[in-house]
Amino acid sequence: MPTEYHVAVTGSDQAAGTADAPLRTIDRGAQLAQPGDTVTVHAGEYREWVRPRRGGLSDARRITYRAAPGEHVVIKGSERVTGWTHVDGGVWEVAVPNALFGDVNPFAQPIWGDWVVRPGRGEPVKHLGDVYLDGRSLDEVTTPDEVTDPPRRTELVDDWTGTTVAHPDPDATRYVWHASVGEAATTIRANFQDSDPNEALVEINVRRSVFSPELHHCDWITVRGFELAQAATPWAPPTADQPGLIGPNWAKGWIIEDNEIHDSKCSGVSLGKEASTGDNWSAVRGDKPGYQYQLESVFAAEQIGWDREHVGSHVVRRNHIHHCGQTGVVGHLGCVFSTIEDNHVHDIATRREFYGHEIAGIKLHAAVDVTIAGNDIHGCSLGIWLDWQTQGTRVTRNLLHGNSRDLFVEVSHGPYVVDHNVLASPVAIEIFSQGGAYLHNLVAGTVRLEPVLDRATPYHVPHSTQVAGYANIPGGDDRWVGNVFVGGDRLPYAPGHEPATFGHGTAGYAGRPASWDEYRARLEAAPAGDHARFAGVAQAVYLHDNVYAGGAAPFEGEARATVLEGPASVEVVVDGDGDGRRLEVTLPDGFDAVRLAPVGGLDLPPVRFVGAEFEELDGTPLVATTDLVGTTKDADATYPAGPLAGLASGTTRHRVG
Repeated sequence: MPTEYHVAVTGSDQAAGTADAPLRTIDRGAQLAQPGDTVTVHAGEYREWVRPRRGGLSDARRITYRAAPGEHVVIKGSERVTGWTHVDGGVWEVAVPNALFGDVNPFAQPIWGDWVVRPGRGEPVKHLGDVYLDGRSLDEVTTPDEVTDPPRRTELVDDWTGTTVAHPDPDATRYVWHASVGEAATTIRANFQDSDPNEALVEINVRRSVFSPELHHCDWITVRGFELAQAATPWAPPTADQPGLIGPNWAKGWIIEDNEIHDSKCSGVSLGKEASTGDNWSAVRGDKPGYQYQLESVFAAEQIGWDREHVGSHVVRRNHIHHCGQTGVVGHLGCVFSTIEDNHVHDIATRREFYGHEIAGIKLHAAVDVTIAGNDIHGCSLGIWLDWQTQGTRVTRNLLHGNSRDLFVEVSHGPYVVDHNVLASPVAIEIFSQGGAYLHNLVAGTVRLEPVLDRATPYHVPHSTQVAGYANIPGGDDRWVGNVFVGGDRLPYAPGHEPATFGHGTAGYAGRPASWDEYRARLEAAPAGDHARFAGVAQAVYLHDNVYAGGAAPFEGEARATVLEGPASVEVVVDGDGDGRRLEVTLPDGFDAVRLAPVGGLDLPPVRFVGAEFEELDGTPLVATTDLVGTTKDADATYPAGPLAGLASGTTRHRVG
């Protein structure tokens, strides 16, 4: 029969683990738990790294770790530090024995690896260590002298768009620290302003992770109901081991649900790669670009069992993920066949303490048959970034707003689907890919389109990790049906940073064929020879029944495009009564005249390079009949464009959270 082990702050690891004789540490429960068992943790604060020794045997025989119902359980990768000596003003100092850190001292470990870009490009590196005052992370400075009188920073530069953005917490920028690592101790000097660190709660992170096995294939584990915080996670590019504050470490079938996950130095939840297929080799060896090592990692992973039977199929749902330095959820290869749904993700990579090309609320590589649904993502450097091999993936019913950028799909061949989302940030969608279907979205920011001809990336046998081929990205082969585009006087890119093709609407597709027949006709008229003929003809795009308002402009070849005159605006607000998030939309007269039936896989041309249809995960034709708030559309009825069945002319308010 399954066993339930109990853990309490009053317990002992020499106890039996019963309700009357609980264990003291969760990790002791992990040593004892067998398939089918449950580890129930009671209220209190636990400072440890939980490292499961084994997993379950199936979805029906999981090992479950849970907070006791109705009890608040906190697991931290940090330790409290006392004994601070006052130096001057708000400056204090303490020497921490290096033995506290175990094998790895995060204050001696730089944030380093493939695709790291440091602020200012020439500044000294930052480190994995962190200092927290009453739960708030302080900024690291590069010399002890900078601790004395740090300036208050009100603005930051967005590295991607070149625009100046407001600092999310200007007052916090005067709370800073510096660490000097010696042979026996690490001396931390910090400016706590008016706080006395010997009376306040001051913590430093000492552990790499909070909940993650060191072994691979600890499968079928559930982690439910905890607050998980303050881990010294390293930079997690797709060419490296990708540890998170919590994650399965190359396994199958984890469920991470109903947790609060915050203050990871780099990544909160990792569904990512392991080290044997590459671990920052471009940065270490300097002989090949990271792109080449990433390509090699795909083939190396296939040799160690990268397939549905051994890796992926995780569920990350109903979590509150916030204040992480790189990503809220990250993954390469290990994220396949997973579902990320109904999470609240915010304040990810916005402080610009460090920067690199792997940051987002959700950042996935090789997202094969991944579902990203019903998430509220805001206040992030980038909302969702799908990079490489986005195939069979669906981004549906998400609310993205207040991000520097909302959705970026890079060097993928499709088929992938983006439907019934709100993308309300000034930079809404960036497509460096092909083979996407964008259905019934509200797009309130710019759309950027870029080909990528210098990186050939893999594509797969449908619903499989098996590589079918690889190709570069000429762009196009996209489908846009039933979307609402809202223009506006926004300048999302600073002078000198403007991309080649961007604007409100789909006019950036100008010059492309508007149908498969037109594409074939252009091929027949092109010079003879495969190379010249195919390279010289742009891929077709398929657009119809989209609505453009507020100055947004359609693709010249679109069928039944509706351009509305008059003002249009979109705003996402949180009501003060605490009754959830609401979306307010104002649309001009004439919007109600546009009606269309729900769009499905049988209505969409197949993707050209992959030769695949738009399908559900089980291989049946795509069904896209559920709107942003869960309303099911009748296949025989007609509905307005956009993500809500109840969208209408004038000003409408909708509860979306």
